[in-house]
Amino acid sequence: MNEQQSDDIYGRARVQDTPELEAYYKELEGLGAGALWTVANDIEPWEPRSSSIPMLWKYEDLRHLVLKSSELVTPEQAGRRVVYLVNDKRRDVSAAVGWLYTGIQVTRPGEFTSAHRHKASALRFIMEGKGGYTVVDGNKIMLEVNDFVITPNSTWHEHGVEAGGKTCIWQDGLDIPLVNALEANDYAVLDGTQELNAPLNYSPMTYGGTGLIPPDKEWDKPYSPLFKYSWKTVYPALLEAEKVNVPNPFDGIIMQYSNPLTGGHVMQTMGASIQLLPKGFKGKAHKHTGSFVYQCAKGKGYTIINGKRFDWKERDIFCVPSWAWHEHHNLSDTEDACLFSFNDLPVIESLGLYQEKVFEDNEGNQVNQ
Repeated sequence: MNEQQSDDIYGRARVQDTPELEAYYKELEGLGAGALWTVANDIEPWEPRSSSIPMLWKYEDLRHLVLKSSELVTPEQAGRRVVYLVNDKRRDVSAAVGWLYTGIQVTRPGEFTSAHRHKASALRFIMEGKGGYTVVDGNKIMLEVNDFVITPNSTWHEHGVEAGGKTCIWQDGLDIPLVNALEANDYAVLDGTQELNAPLNYSPMTYGGTGLIPPDKEWDKPYSPLFKYSWKTVYPALLEAEKVNVPNPFDGIIMQYSNPLTGGHVMQTMGASIQLLPKGFKGKAHKHTGSFVYQCAKGKGYTIINGKRFDWKERDIFCVPSWAWHEHHNLSDTEDACLFSFNDLPVIESLGLYQEKVFEDNEGNQVNQ
């Protein structure tokens, strides 16, 4: 701790306990009260402080257990068959990092979940399979590997796999811990499946054109009208951007999934990005407020988080807590790597809580363990 951040200075709580003070504290406690100076330095840290720790979940270790869940319970029994990923320091709220939840869901051919809705917002990143689909407020959308899908808060949604398809696995991301912390969550189940009210793939076919939006359509929702962001258009866009842009020193070629009508985040409480790490990319370190969950969509590499190295490859998932030093590296000198991530930046930014700091020592790179 440097001198400027010492708690032994004027302006910080420096009260020494005495028998008289301890009796005073006891009296306050009996009345449901307390003395601020006993907790002030903890609840007002010098810098942002996360209760989460960096973690990596290896897909090759989890995949057989995800598939096994489809042998042990049915969608009717479980509602959704998901192996959720929990941070060792956030088990009390079932969070993967900060106030974000994530899990890996499996659905077999011919299966589908019941239509339901909740105040928590949700997103999916498709990991494997064929013939998967989602229905969001009556819009049925077919899914392919590496597609990014949103099911905003309070929208009716259900998922399934066509009978002629292949078992589908995808990552779920939700803000359940946040909405529960705000004591604002709810849940409802529809009696039966939704009635389709639009042609198949209406949302991506209407709003998915790059730089094109229909002027004759009305949309008054606070989230994106584009429910699916297709990998077949996203990855080529990254490659085109790489041709004419100098890579960001921290994130390579990074693009934010956005609401095509506003250019803002896709939902009110969760945002998402896709980034391409060029071949041989060695990122610099920085830290910022906001919690992030990453999945490797392509390639292999490693991320150093607070001095610890985490090696990842395709389908591995890892988290970067708020205000943690982190840097990304592509291990290949011949192939690019891609990282999908989702975050709580819409909340952080809207509340004016975003801040960032660049790592200046050792030419911008951490010494990893």
